[in-house]
Amino acid sequence: MRKPQLRGRPRGAVYQAPSPSPSPRARGSMAVFRSGLLVLTTPLASLTTRLAPILTSAAQLVNHTLYVHLQPGLSLEGPAQPESSPVQATFEVLDLITHLYAGASVHRHLDVRVLLTNIRAKSAFLPPQFSSVQNLAHPPEVVLTDFQTLDGSQYNPVKQQLERYATSCYSCCPQLASVLLYPEYGSREVSLEPQDAPSSSTIKPASPVARSPKQPVRGYHRGAVGGTFDRLHNAHKVLLSVSCILAQERLVVGVADKDLLKSKLLPELLQSYEVRVERLSEFLVDIKPSLTFDLIPLLDPYGPAGSDPSLEFLVVSEETYRGGMAVNRFRLENDLEELALYQVQLLKDPNHMENEEDKVSSSNCRQQMLGNLLRPPHKRPELPPNLYVIGLTGISGSGKSSVAQRLKGLGAYIIDSDHLGHRAYAPGGPAYQPVVEAFGPDILHKDGIINRKILGSRVFGNKKQLKILTDIMWPIIAKLAQEEMDLAVAEGKRVCVIDAAMLLEAGWQNMVHEVWTVVIPETEAVRRIVERDGLSEVAAQSRLQSQMSGQQLVDQSHVVLSTLWEPEVTQRQVEKAWNLLQKRIPKMPSSP
Repeated sequence: MRKPQLRGRPRGAVYQAPSPSPSPRARGSMAVFRSGLLVLTTPLASLTTRLAPILTSAAQLVNHTLYVHLQPGLSLEGPAQPESSPVQATFEVLDLITHLYAGASVHRHLDVRVLLTNIRAKSAFLPPQFSSVQNLAHPPEVVLTDFQTLDGSQYNPVKQQLERYATSCYSCCPQLASVLLYPEYGSREVSLEPQDAPSSSTIKPASPVARSPKQPVRGYHRGAVGGTFDRLHNAHKVLLSVSCILAQERLVVGVADKDLLKSKLLPELLQSYEVRVERLSEFLVDIKPSLTFDLIPLLDPYGPAGSDPSLEFLVVSEETYRGGMAVNRFRLENDLEELALYQVQLLKDPNHMENEEDKVSSSNCRQQMLGNLLRPPHKRPELPPNLYVIGLTGISGSGKSSVAQRLKGLGAYIIDSDHLGHRAYAPGGPAYQPVVEAFGPDILHKDGIINRKILGSRVFGNKKQLKILTDIMWPIIAKLAQEEMDLAVAEGKRVCVIDAAMLLEAGWQNMVHEVWTVVIPETEAVRRIVERDGLSEVAAQSRLQSQMSGQQLVDQSHVVLSTLWEPEVTQRQVEKAWNLLQKRIPKMPSSP
C-alpha cells in the first residue's frame, strides 16, 4: 500500500530562490507577477467584508499562486522591525479562512493558499516554535498588503518594512517587489466591536453547544481527513486548512482510489492518484510545514479513520457527515474511542450551470473541462494544408454520431467510417474481393452481397479472424477517408470530422490533428445499446468489452464531450468546443 509520509521542509535551510519571471505581462499600468504574498493586517472584525475587494486588487497583480498571511493589527509605520506573532485560532478565524477561499473562487486563475504557521489552536501541549524562514514552493515575487498609509501613497519606508517583514517569515525571490493595496471598499463596513454573541458558523464541532466566534479552537495531537481531492479546489482547501489547524503533530489524509472512484461523474477525467497526491503534498507542506502528513490510498468508506487508535478527530463536509458518524460506529464496534467530528459547510458556486452542482466541486471542474483542449494538437504537414481534421470517437452507445451531426450543423464536413465500410464491402468495392477470398463464398447472400451478420459471427470473439478482417478493411477505409478529405477541400470546408468508433484501434489518429472522444458511463451505454439494437444486456456488455474503454480513449484525446445530459446541454458543449476550435485553427489560405 502506498503511504507517502511527508514532513515539512527543514526550517532555516539555506534557500536559493529562482529569479522572478523575466518578462511579467502588464495589466493596466502594473506588472503581473506569477507568485505573491498577501499580508492581511485589518482587524478580524472588519476583515470579512473587505476580503472581496482585497482579493480583486491582488488578482490584478498576481496571476498564479497567491499566499495569504494573517497578521491582524500589524503596523508597518513604526521605527521597529515588525515581527510575526501567533494568532489565536478561534472559530472566527476558521470562518474568515472559509470566507477567503469562497471569495477566491471568483478568481479562477489564482491558486490561493492561506499560510497557517502562525495560527495556533488552544492546546495543553505546545508545538515546536520556529523563528526561521519558512520555504515556499513558489517563492513570492511581490508582497502585497491591505495596510494603508494616511495619505494613500506607496510610501517607501512602509514598503521597506513590508519587504523586511515578508523575508523574515518566508522565502521570497531576491528582487522582491512590494505594493500597498488600496481597494475600493465601498460603504459597507463592519463594526470593530468584539463579537461575543453566539453565531452560526461554517465550521461545526460535534458538540451542538452554542459558542462565541471568539471561542478558541481546541488542538489535537493527531487527526484525519479524506476525499477524492481531484483538481484541488477551494472547498478542498477549507477542509484541509481546518484539519491542519486542529492537528498539532500528525494529519492522516485519505485519498480516494480504485473502487471509490467508480461512481464519480466523468471518472475518465479524474487526475491519477499520483498527480492528486503530488498536488496535495505541495499544498499541505506549504501551509503548515511543522506537521507530519501521511497520505494514504482510501480504498473503503472507513479508511484509516476506522482503524487507527491514535487518531483523535475527523474533519468531514456536510455531505460526508453521515459517513463520519458511520466511522465512529465502526470504531465503537471495534473497541476504539470515537473521533471528535468537525463538519465543514460546502462552498456555494454562484457561477454553476443548470446541469452542474450548486457547490464548488470537482464534478463541476470536470464538467467545465468538456469541450476544452486538453493537450496540444498534432502537426500534420502531410494532410491537405487548407483542412483541419478531427477524429471523433467513443464507445458504442456514447452518442458520437449525434455529436457528428451537431458538428455538421456548425459547418464541418463529416466522413462516416461506417458508410465508407459499406462502400468498401459492396460488390466491385475495394474490399469485396479480398474479404471473399479470405473468408470464403459462404459469407455471401444469393445476390452476391456480403452478409455482414455472417461475417460478424465469424470474427466476433476470434482475435485471429478479426485481425485478418481489420488488416484488409482499415487501410482501405483510411484511403477512402483521404479521398473524402480532398472532396472537403474542393467544397471549401475548413474542418473535416472523421466519425469512427475504431479510430484509435485502427491507428487513424495519425491522420487527424485532434482526437475528440464522447464519453458516457458504461451502464448508460448498455441501456442505450439494448434500447437501440434490441440486444440483451449481456450481449451489450460483451460488445463494450471488445472495444477500448472510455478511459483508454480519453487518455489519447484532445477534447472530451459527453451526451449524458439533455440535448441542449450537449449542443452547448459542442458549440463551445467548435468556437474554441475556430480560435486555434491556423489561418489558412483560401482556395483558388
